Amino acid sequence: MKTSPSLLPLLRSRMQGELLALVLLHPDREYTITELAEACGVTPTALLREANRLAEGGILEERRVGRSRLVKARTDTPIYQPLSDLIAVTFGPMPLLGEALSDLPGVHEAYIYGSWAARYSGEPGPPPGDVDVLVVGSPDQDALFDLAEHASRRLGREVNVHRVTPEAWAATNTSDPFLTSVRERPLTRLKLSQEI
Repeated sequence: MKTSPSLLPLLRSRMQGELLALVLLHPDREYTITELAEACGVTPTALLREANRLAEGGILEERRVGRSRLVKARTDTPIYQPLSDLIAVTFGPMPLLGEALSDLPGVHEAYIYGSWAARYSGEPGPPPGDVDVLVVGSPDQDALFDLAEHASRRLGREVNVHRVTPEAWAATNTSDPFLTSVRERPLTRLKLSQEI
């Protein structure tokens, strides 16, 4: 039997949480099944089954264009806003931070670490109180601070951003206790648009 994800144990799977985060947090965008499958790291068949369940439940709407099937969030139901808020505070950091950091010059890579990454990887525990982000590169520190403030409001929890140089991150033998600690615990890489 599959265990439900530690970030939101009400859900059946992590893929369901990732799918809901993509679609609900971008309500004006339509996605193909293939786009969603690639973003969630699953097969189109697995994604299609979940999309069918969510469409039957009135959470997603769908339409066909030729042979393509497009899905998007249904925003005209009473459950949209509360469900969207719940998904934002649980699975929202991945798509929202990845998108925000993609627009910031000087970001080479970005990761979530700490309790959020631990829950995302399946470690049991209480809901994370904050989201810790490691940015590899040389973005402007003030811009990172502004990004963290905006993300904190959107995600309903504090977002802490720590910046390191690419050289420090690439070093295999480091005496930096912070980097050693980050590498020893669960680490979730954010998908930046330039990597897609």
